Amino acid sequence: MMTTPTHKLSPSDFAFLWQECKRCFYLKVVRGFGRPRSGMPGIFSVIDSRMKDCFQGERTENIVEGLPPGQVAFGEKWVQSQPIAIPGSDHTVYIRGKFDTIIRFDDDTYAVVDFKTTAPKKTSIFMYARQLHAYAYALENPAPDKFGLGPVTKLGLLCYQPEEFANLGSGKASLKGALTWWEIKRDDATFMKFLRDIHKVLELPEPPEPSERCTFCKYRDASRETGY
Repeated sequence: MMTTPTHKLSPSDFAFLWQECKRCFYLKVVRGFGRPRSGMPGIFSVIDSRMKDCFQGERTENIVEGLPPGQVAFGEKWVQSQPIAIPGSDHTVYIRGKFDTIIRFDDDTYAVVDFKTTAPKKTSIFMYARQLHAYAYALENPAPDKFGLGPVTKLGLLCYQPEEFANLGSGKASLKGALTWWEIKRDDATFMKFLRDIHKVLELPEPPEPSERCTFCKYRDASRETGY
């Protein structure tokens, strides 16, 4: 008896990995062959971590304008969705990843929030939207015994823009800057279309052609050609 292929999708791959190279995406999801870990520069990881610690339990009124009354309720929890079937496909996928932060509003609805250091490029917002929609889907459609909540009524980025370096004396200093809320409109239809596009790639019997701008694929090809 044949089993239906089921693939794990990581929301963090919905932005740059999918956008940069469908071949690398396919190899990671279908063949389990991912790119070498690179990670973000250390300073951004530190700032991101400190932001999460600072805002945990904080009221939205004390953070930034543009958010309804509420409180930062959860940070960095793993979520996993139920299997997702796409009409016309014999493959299923599920979403598994760790969100940055969840806000619980006073009306018992929720927001999924990602922290960013520096404001994102407007041309990149749609990629972050995919990630946030994935977390929202997993939260509202959790696998058995997995963390879930809902309804998720807002998605967005909380961006910190360092603007001033201050010398505090005695060997201490600080960075000061503005916080901005970038709200992303919830659009489940567009997200499901995105998942259908992913399905089309994952169903291929062989990896698709690499992107012309993928330096990882170019390196692998050069290695094969030279025998190194």
